[in-house]
Amino acid sequence: MNDHVLYHTPYFLRLLGGSGLTWEMPAGDRQLYLSFDDGPGPATTPQILAILDHYGVKATFFCVGENIARHPGLLENIKTAGHATGNHTHNHLKGWKTSTGPYLNNVEKCQELVQSRLFRPPYGKMTPAQRKALKKRYNIIMWTVLSRDYDPAVDPATCLRKTLKYTRPGAIILFHDNPGALEKVEYVLPRYLEKTLNEGYRYEILA
Repeated sequence: MNDHVLYHTPYFLRLLGGSGLTWEMPAGDRQLYLSFDDGPGPATTPQILAILDHYGVKATFFCVGENIARHPGLLENIKTAGHATGNHTHNHLKGWKTSTGPYLNNVEKCQELVQSRLFRPPYGKMTPAQRKALKKRYNIIMWTVLSRDYDPAVDPATCLRKTLKYTRPGAIILFHDNPGALEKVEYVLPRYLEKTLNEGYRYEILA
């Protein structure tokens, strides 16, 4: 598989995902939409918030309910800093391996904590029935550019280069707020932000 498919979601995969999903935003005036999955967590979220604050950038954090329950103060820190939050299920469930009823219940369990109209499915995987039910209540946010910061086979320099390569106006960029991605995020994120800001991009939160 070529890196266009690995790092950038092509049109044919978007079609396979079905209707009612947001893969990118209108290009407008060079806006970008930065997002982080899987947090919050004490080993990662404070470092990410510090980098974002240094560059004056706002992002959207798709949070796992059980992590919010363990670290409610970190969710408040995200909100207080002016970032948006989204629902990422309570237990980071893979929709393809979970029947519809339990999956929707798990989303609602997270929703009790995160209180957001945004939803992103873990692994990007939902069944048609799950998608149909969820799009009635949520803006289902996917991604344009996948940094692959979670992949041990991808070194930090490659992660940065490929993420920049596929960045374009209106792109939703996906990083991860979890310990497995931290080494690459700490390397890539400041360099990515500095480069894109210098190129005239501006960041907005998802809504």
